[in-house]
Amino acid sequence: MRVSTTTTSVWKQPAQVWAVAFACVVAFMGIGLVDPILPAIAESLQASPFETELLFTSYLAVTGLAMLVTSWISSRIGAKKTLLIGLALIVVFALFCALSGSVDAVIGFRAGWGLGNALFISTALATIVGAASGGSSAAIILYEAALGLGIAIGPLLGGLLGEQSWRAPFFGVVVLMAVAFLAVLVLLRGPGEKRTPVPFSAPFKALGRPALAILAVAAFFYNIGFFILLAFSPFPLGFGAMGIGFTFFGWGLALAITSVWVAPLLMRRMSRTSVILSVLPLLAIDLIVAGFLVESAAALVVCIVIGGLLLGIMNTVLTEAVMEATDLPRSVASSAYSSVRFLGGAIAPPLAAALWHAFNATIPYVVAAVAVLIAALTVFLGRRILSHIDDEPEDATAEDAEAILIGDAA
Repeated sequence: MRVSTTTTSVWKQPAQVWAVAFACVVAFMGIGLVDPILPAIAESLQASPFETELLFTSYLAVTGLAMLVTSWISSRIGAKKTLLIGLALIVVFALFCALSGSVDAVIGFRAGWGLGNALFISTALATIVGAASGGSSAAIILYEAALGLGIAIGPLLGGLLGEQSWRAPFFGVVVLMAVAFLAVLVLLRGPGEKRTPVPFSAPFKALGRPALAILAVAAFFYNIGFFILLAFSPFPLGFGAMGIGFTFFGWGLALAITSVWVAPLLMRRMSRTSVILSVLPLLAIDLIVAGFLVESAAALVVCIVIGGLLLGIMNTVLTEAVMEATDLPRSVASSAYSSVRFLGGAIAPPLAAALWHAFNATIPYVVAAVAVLIAALTVFLGRRILSHIDDEPEDATAEDAEAILIGDAA
């Protein structure tokens, strides 16, 4: 995304902006928080890898489905109420996860967590944009920093707390999200919102647009590769919680760096479709190498971090492509796209575990690579329909910012 034109006021923001930005960091920590404790949960709750991977599936599936209605909800009750309801749900269901005595209970409560996450992330950056100094470009940069920080810290915190107990990371989220809730409640103030109700059917109709449908299908398969790498890798790594935490801290840091700095640099020199068609095959190669070297923990760590570098580029480029794909309100188009994308992520973890059980640890990575190549083929076959996404975009607006938030959140 071309956000480099306005950077002078990025770090000089009112307290309400920092309150929402802090909540964003904690929300995105939830994506990778359970990674380091998956083996511990499986051992403590006597669960199979397949059952344990459903912690990702319930969370992502509910988040994806809820994305289809969050814009309808927030357009009626307002941004602040939507943010607070989302944060409150995360606090409650993270606490229930920590107190659970069975893997089935954790899976169910992670679904409730996903609902809260959908309500929060679909609203947060639009709120930041409305209150930030320095314009929407400054707000987007601030959001990208929060996203990267959250994705990187989540596995590290999960590893540190997971050394004490598999329950500790969930308690950590409860405390942090409760602080975020209070910060938003007290600090997020301003003039009355201008609400424009969004029709309930808008995201469903958006998927009927050919360009958006192509990108949604591509993102569905791309996210299968993304979440096999993220959610399955802790098992063959064979590390303890701390080792897994440090591994995925490196992954998240790599993703953040390329998302914020490398992707915009590439898009200044290449068209969006060219970047997509260049990076996806490289990601497929990385996944294949990971599969064939899965017995070597050191080699798998390297592949995971390299994968993070490539995933960061793809997240940003795909989001920009969605923003330019149709003439629909961009928040609506992005909600529809992100819903499909999250559902792809929901399928990946249990699929990987089932393939591992049926064959060996190599096959899940090979399947992930095939899924990524299907994503590339989808974009290649639809490149004429997508030709307009390579045009120079208009200046970012608050609506653009909301679209970036929803798209990058996956």
